Amino acid sequence: MVAVGLVGGSMALTAACGGGGGGTSGAAKADLGAGAAGSGAKASAAPTSAVPKVSKAAVSIEPKAGSVDVAPNALKIGATGGKLTTVKVSDKTGKEVPGTIAADGASWTPTAGLDVGTAYQVSAMAADADGAVATADSNFSTLTPTALAKASDNVDNDATYGVGMIVSVNFSKDVKNRDEVAKGISFETSNGTVVKGHWFDDRRLDFRPEQYWAPGTKVVVHYRLKSVELAPGVYGSDRDEPFTIGRSQISTVDAAAHKMTVVQSGQTNEIDITSGSPEHPTWNGTMVVMSKEGVVRMQSSSMPGMTGAPYDLQVPHSMRLTDSGTYVHGNYWSDAFGEDNVSHGCVGLRDVKGGGSGTTMGKFYDGTLVGDVMIVKNSTKKDTLDPANGLSGWNVPWGSW
Repeated sequence: MVAVGLVGGSMALTAACGGGGGGTSGAAKADLGAGAAGSGAKASAAPTSAVPKVSKAAVSIEPKAGSVDVAPNALKIGATGGKLTTVKVSDKTGKEVPGTIAADGASWTPTAGLDVGTAYQVSAMAADADGAVATADSNFSTLTPTALAKASDNVDNDATYGVGMIVSVNFSKDVKNRDEVAKGISFETSNGTVVKGHWFDDRRLDFRPEQYWAPGTKVVVHYRLKSVELAPGVYGSDRDEPFTIGRSQISTVDAAAHKMTVVQSGQTNEIDITSGSPEHPTWNGTMVVMSKEGVVRMQSSSMPGMTGAPYDLQVPHSMRLTDSGTYVHGNYWSDAFGEDNVSHGCVGLRDVKGGGSGTTMGKFYDGTLVGDVMIVKNSTKKDTLDPANGLSGWNVPWGSW
């Protein structure tokens, strides 16, 4: 027992001194000898680290890190010698930009353009055929527009329109990049209706389907122009506009017969009318009710080239058909309905002064939607209405739209 205690004390002293003394105890020698070379045993080999493989893949990011005033559509991410596996693009709040890696893994494309005036961070990863990974990072900020252009249209949110409705977009500045702007305005339809745009000039872009809309179609217009350069340094804005197509109403005016046939949801009604006189004939062609304006003051002095007796009238139940001033409206000063054409280019239906809800025109007015179709035929004017005059784009063949 004593011997054990002495050995234990000697071990405790050795541990406390840490070998700092000149001598070494027998116990210490025994412990050291257990792994020493002098004992005849070989020392174990030190572990070695595996050398990492160098990836054959390379990731490229444009713009380079630190770039400023970058165009919103200038981001390009690609891979060579391998395939992209992960791409993350986010703004300073952490909001990620959605995008898609191409099927061949060679590139990544954002779903939409980046926001202007925004800082972004990019990290991307690619792997080669052996699974060796390469990474790259970048950070940059997009430009701040020098000017903004407003895109206004003739659609109200959640409104209901007729089957001939044409969405007409007017820009506050001339558009130079027409193709990019047209791509930035898309139509989501409940029944898959395809909608295309047609430029009438640098500031007007109209949209319609090939045929009249199907009644009940739900439509959302998506404006994604915030990141689209309309002209050098000029950008637009983003918004969504939902609307609905109501029941079908198509009215056909036979100017020679002084009749208008109204077909609403399959029901037909024939109405006596008067249209433009031989001196001031009504345009032939397809028009669309642009607006319901109620009582409108109409003056002969405002019509260039007007002949005959001057007039200044408060015209009831007026619905505009063209920019140039063609209306379908109530008429209380004539009795030529169904017999003669005496107007100055408009289509007139029987009414009373101030407009009456129970009159022929009052009933037609109340039952009409903006976007309803008006077709004029057999007018003494042989020319067809200019498609840019009002919402008259239905006069353009689909192949030319």
